[in-house]
Amino acid sequence: MSYHIVNIDSPQCTISCRDGQLVCKTADSERKLPLEDVAAIIITSFSASIHSHLFLQAAKHGVALIVCEAFKPACLVLPARRATDTLLCRAQVNLSDQQRIALWQKTVEAKCHNQLSLAETLAPENPKMAELRSAARSRKPHKESFCARYYWQVLGSALNTPDFNRGRHAGSWNNLLNYGYAVLLSTTLQKLFALGLDPTFGISHTTRERSTPLAYDLMEPFRPCVDWRVIQWMLQHRATNNWEVTKEFRQWVTGFAIERVEYMGFKLDIQGCIEGVLRGFRRAVIEKQTKFYRPWTSKKWVF
Repeated sequence: MSYHIVNIDSPQCTISCRDGQLVCKTADSERKLPLEDVAAIIITSFSASIHSHLFLQAAKHGVALIVCEAFKPACLVLPARRATDTLLCRAQVNLSDQQRIALWQKTVEAKCHNQLSLAETLAPENPKMAELRSAARSRKPHKESFCARYYWQVLGSALNTPDFNRGRHAGSWNNLLNYGYAVLLSTTLQKLFALGLDPTFGISHTTRERSTPLAYDLMEPFRPCVDWRVIQWMLQHRATNNWEVTKEFRQWVTGFAIERVEYMGFKLDIQGCIEGVLRGFRRAVIEKQTKFYRPWTSKKWVF
């Protein structure tokens, strides 16, 4: 049964297939895994050599290969006959409006919960917390925008930037957030491709040229994970007001993906949690049962 999603991120390695085994060899070690147990291989290594025999054997076993550049998927290699992707793609396209709304509502609820949880941990006495709690727990159709307004006010005040406005080109520590969200998007795309989900068919975000709305949709509850990591960086560097994306910051913020969180009774790193959530979404789409989609919600944040 193929169920493993294998991530290969060794700086320099050789990837091949021998005796039905996926083999990853570095200067120090060699690791193997039965190819029949693999669903997809994600290659983020900056310098990996891939043996042509692996492509053939991966195709025979129905294994997808996702090759990344700067952690963002750049190449997707699929077997010529992968009917499950066709069925899944049709299921995505044929989702009813009611199902899309239900899936998006669950996503928004999780995002607002996580924003509230993080804000309560960081600044529980902030005067805007009452409004944030009310917005996060409301049933209003546009609660996401109300939560965002109060959430960023609380965070800005707690970090001594009371005039902070969240915007891609708004300056201040928005640059740090933008970089972190780009890493989150790349991780989400990796998992979507590995599970056979087409990121161009979203449930809420608008489809545009070269956009991936499903990735934008499903990464939403995980945005506070990036916020949390950025806040930690800022608290450790209080002496500066120049929030540039330095080499040190890039190394720091990418670590959010391996932080441990609780999901469905298990302790997983965040990238594993993303995979678990997307597996549930995939099942919800195929079986047309939104109950199988269980977005992640935070239990606690540690500073």
